[in-house]
Formats: sequence, C-alpha cells, structure tokens
Amino acid sequence: MSFQSPLWLIGLVVVPVLAALYVLRERRRVDFAARFGNPALLPNLADRAPAWRRWLPAAILLAALSAMIVGVARPHATISVPREEATLIVAVDVSKSMAADDVKPTRLDAARSAAYAFLRRVPAKFRIGILSIGSQATVALPPTSDRTLAIDALSALRPGQGTALGDAIAVGIKLGQKQRTADGAVPPTAMLLISDGARDGGRTDPYVAAFKARSLHMPVYTILVGTPDGVVHQQIPGGLEQLIQVPAKPLTLQLVAKDSGGEYFTALDDPKLSHVYQRLGSRLGRREESREMTDAFAGGAGVLLLAGGVISLLWFRRVLP
Repeated sequence: MSFQSPLWLIGLVVVPVLAALYVLRERRRVDFAARFGNPALLPNLADRAPAWRRWLPAAILLAALSAMIVGVARPHATISVPREEATLIVAVDVSKSMAADDVKPTRLDAARSAAYAFLRRVPAKFRIGILSIGSQATVALPPTSDRTLAIDALSALRPGQGTALGDAIAVGIKLGQKQRTADGAVPPTAMLLISDGARDGGRTDPYVAAFKARSLHMPVYTILVGTPDGVVHQQIPGGLEQLIQVPAKPLTLQLVAKDSGGEYFTALDDPKLSHVYQRLGSRLGRREESREMTDAFAGGAGVLLLAGGVISLLWFRRVLP
C-alpha cells in the first residue's frame, strides 16, 4: 500500500499517547475510589468487574481514529481487477455466391443481419473490427468500440469475387496482435467468420492460418450461411440469364473452427452464438490496478464510531469515555 499524503501518518503517534492517557486515567480513578472506601468490600456490591468490556469502547474509538488518519493520508492499494478489454473480428464473405437467395433476401443480407444482431449483444467495451472477404481480405473497419461505425461498415459491404478465407484469418490475426490494453498487453481476441463455403482464391491456406490463430489463442468461430440449393442468376450477352449452382460447402468452415479452437454454427440466429463473446469474456483474465482507498477507511471509521457508541450506551448507559 502507498500513500499520496504520507505526512498525515505522523498523526498516528497520537493514538498510543491517547491509549496511555486512558489507561492512566482508569488507574487513577481506581486509586481515587479506594480513598473513600474499602476495595475488599466491592465484591459485596458487584458480582464482578467489567474487565475487558471496560476497555472495548475506548479501543474501538482509537481504531476509528487510526482509520481516519490513514484515510486522510489518501492510501492507494494495488488490487487485481477483471480485464474489460477484448477484440472481436467479424469477417463476412462477399463473394459472388453470397448473392444467392436460398436464404432470404440473399445470403449476404442474411449474414449482415446476423452480424447486426450479434453486435447488439456484445459487451460495449469490446473492440469490433470488420473484414470483407472477397478475392482478398479487406479491412472495412479497424477494431473500435464505436458500434455506429461497425454497423456502417457492415452496411457498406457489397458482393465481389472470390473467397480468400485464409487471407481473412491472417489479416484478423494481424489486427488482433496490433491491439493493446491499458497496461500494454495484447487483449483476448476472437474471430467470427460468416461464409457460405470453401476457399476460392487467396494466398494463405485457411488451415495453416487456423493453426496459427490457435497458437496465438485466437479462436475462429464460423457460421455457414446457405443451403445445398443455392443458385446465382447471372446475365449473359444476348439478354439471357444463366443459373449457376452455388451449394453451401461447410467442410472448410468446420475444419477451420476445429483447428483454431473455435466453434462451427449452421444457423444465423443460433442461441449458442452467445458462446463467442461469453467464452471471450471468460478469457479476459485479471490485471493489477492501483486504487485510492480513502473512502473505505472513512467508511470503516464511521462504522467503528457507531459501534463503539452503541456498545458504550448499552453496557454502561453512557457515551464513550
């Protein structure tokens, strides 16, 4: 424990002086009473002397005085408190297949709506980063605690080409490692990856990226959006329309979740999605923080004064000596 105004602690010298004066006063009172009576006859008037009860109210008063003096010195204690900083990277697939309408209104819109709902449940102090997964992974929003910016970034996502899943995980890892807590540590980080299937392009193998994420204690939670019946309507020259089969492919997402230490989900509104930030919260750990304890000492002094007064009144029918 440290003190912001340690000179006030000199006042603690008064406490033993007051204690000595009180003991001396009690002894003199006994001696004075002996001048006017025979101490040997006292047992005939009282069953027993108050013994320790006579000293307890005074001891409580002195303890209260000590607490007040320490409080004035503004003590600071280093205590262990839960961390409240964490990073969550939300990566959304914007490949051409996400335009399929087997999940209404489209896979991309459904994924976006799921991300909105998820963000509303995430603790406000968590930083949120948004990634767009196309032929390459693009940072739509660096991690921030501003939910309005996160929602705007999700709203701005548009369909593109490719599905660079491995690149997205690699970029998410870099974003997470750049974050720092108030004490300079890397906060707990997780990724939520929403896609309709397998890798299509990109330079990084998703399984290699998943193992790296696991080594850094960054689980990747994956959500499959889409069905085996997905179809994309594409216009071709001559005014004709081509139907392209784009069935959802869960295997890559399942393995990425498993290899990284995350979980795989098949429903956008799965109640189990709360596990993502619940598990992230369970990994927050604790950190050391210095806090002023003046209020605690002042409150303790007040309680002691009240207790001493009540005891003195009940036992001796008088206030503190």
